[in-house]
Amino acid sequence: MGKNTVSRVWEIAEPLAKELGLILWDVRFVKEGANYYLRIFIDKEGGVTIDDCVNMSRALDAPLDEGNFIEQSYNMQVSSPGIERELTREFHFDAFLGSPVILRLIRPFNGVRNFHGELSSYCNGDVSVILDDETEMTAQKKEIAFVKLDDFNI
Repeated sequence: MGKNTVSRVWEIAEPLAKELGLILWDVRFVKEGANYYLRIFIDKEGGVTIDDCVNMSRALDAPLDEGNFIEQSYNMQVSSPGIERELTREFHFDAFLGSPVILRLIRPFNGVRNFHGELSSYCNGDVSVILDDETEMTAQKKEIAFVKLDDFNI
């Protein structure tokens, strides 16, 4: 069984990022309108520069071309995950335990979809947040549209 595009790109990009002193934050392959985008998100202590993005992009060009496993034409974009970075992988949640987050549910709970609070735990796909009123809310990752750092409360 073949690996999906994101997994294969991750395997190529992660060691290249490490060589460049970067952390591979996320890889996404998405279709928007008629176009496909391969988005590589990188991070490092002190923040990502334009040069970091250019260096990562150049490092990926040849291996991705040689691998020839992406059938569609696509645009590659390399960038920082930004200050309101989305938490999607287990290491993201582990790195930001105790941080202020915005959690949006796919379907409203008691008429509410957006919750603000402090990320208290992530275990087996369950995300727990201590809300502003000191109650704890837990949702399964599959019920969540996104969890992002809340840059207004950092």
